[in-house]
Amino acid sequence: MNTYYTIEEKYLHAVDKLYFNTPRGLKMLSAIIADDPLYARAHYQIGKIYYRDLKDYQTAGYHFKTCMELEPLFPDNYFEYLSLVVFLDMARQVEVVSAKALITPGVSISEIHELLGLYAEKSRQYAKALEAYRNAYMEATIKEQRDNSEEAIDRVKEKMQQSFAYQYTLSG
Repeated sequence: MNTYYTIEEKYLHAVDKLYFNTPRGLKMLSAIIADDPLYARAHYQIGKIYYRDLKDYQTAGYHFKTCMELEPLFPDNYFEYLSLVVFLDMARQVEVVSAKALITPGVSISEIHELLGLYAEKSRQYAKALEAYRNAYMEATIKEQRDNSEEAIDRVKEKMQQSFAYQYTLSG
């Protein structure tokens, strides 16, 4: 039986458990929050489990939002939270979370712009999507990010051309 003395030790042990035994890790993270409801990083990890594994988006959103409120400078939370609100098409939250993400040190600005591009593309706001994907490209620091941005830019340009051709055919 292991004895952990600090909340950080308990947290690291719970995160380690997540890789091998998600239910056990979730139970340990929930115990951390029961002991210290203000421990933001446990909220983040629980949010990830509910979003990615359990598909319980309301609970995931609660934990991501709680993490953001408790520890606004924790950069890892922003990508997951923004990904969730983009997926759920929550316009107001996309605006709020992305604005905070873009000013938080350590956040991958390229990934945030990519999510903003995806949101605009899903909403058929192609000019806005194109701008976001171009921003993602300019902020990219690794080849994979640049490649993803280029692919998205090409995809949106093609959609824009299709949209113009469709409009012309309807009015012509």
